[in-house]
Amino acid sequence: MSVKILSVTLLLLSLCVCFSSSAGMRGPTRKRPCCVDVTNLDMSPEVVGETYREQASSHPCVKAIIFNTEYGQLCSDPKAQWVQDRKLC
Repeated sequence: MSVKILSVTLLLLSLCVCFSSSAGMRGPTRKRPCCVDVTNLDMSPEVVGETYREQASSHPCVKAIIFNTEYGQLCSDPKAQWVQDRKLC
């Protein structure tokens, strides 16, 4: 093997190693926390704002309607009557 071919091969190999190691240095992506349990209690007085988010069921997450409260997120049962009423407003 000539020195030129050996040099190019080593250069390409070192570039591959650099790119693969830098890809592994990226931190884990932040996943949005999910609801693993819901409440049926009427918590409508605690809800702030008019927006909500629907969460699909995907283990370990359960199907939920997520409202914001001044204390954080509220995971509520999509079948609860107060949730249905709140969604219509």
